[in-house]
Amino acid sequence: MRAVERIKARPGVAAAVGACAAALVAALAFQHLGGLAPCVLCVWQRWPFVFGVVFGVAALAAPKALARWLAGAAGLVVIAGVVIAAYHVGVEQGWWPGPDTCAVPDPSATSVDALLKQLQATPVVRCDEVSWTFLGLSMAAWNVPFSLAVGALFLISADVRSVLLRRHGP
Repeated sequence: MRAVERIKARPGVAAAVGACAAALVAALAFQHLGGLAPCVLCVWQRWPFVFGVVFGVAALAAPKALARWLAGAAGLVVIAGVVIAAYHVGVEQGWWPGPDTCAVPDPSATSVDALLKQLQATPVVRCDEVSWTFLGLSMAAWNVPFSLAVGALFLISADVRSVLLRRHGP
């Protein structure tokens, strides 16, 4: 089966891959074009989308049985992003503390002068401060339902229910 035929045969996976890629492009656009430097939790939230793209593209290229497993893995990874996003929302709302790594520069400086220069050049981005909202919700808050929907699309496309029912009965 050619690549175009596999994409046409798996439109849900293709749409979920596109959604993951769009989320990454949007995050990078906000960062590089909009001037919104990400905090550590913002960067963590990108990784499930990266893996969603990788597993999703692999699912589009794989034979049907393997494609189901890859799409299922993509769905689980993207849904794991819901946990990261919800954790970030909790940090923003002050429900719990954020990680110690928020706003901490890379400790690669080899001298005091280099460390000072690095500290001065590092933008302070706190995980508990919302830098952008839309309709009163932060990007992390929007990421919760978005990741849930994209992850669900991957799982529906993987036809997880029929795989489970076939192996374990109704």
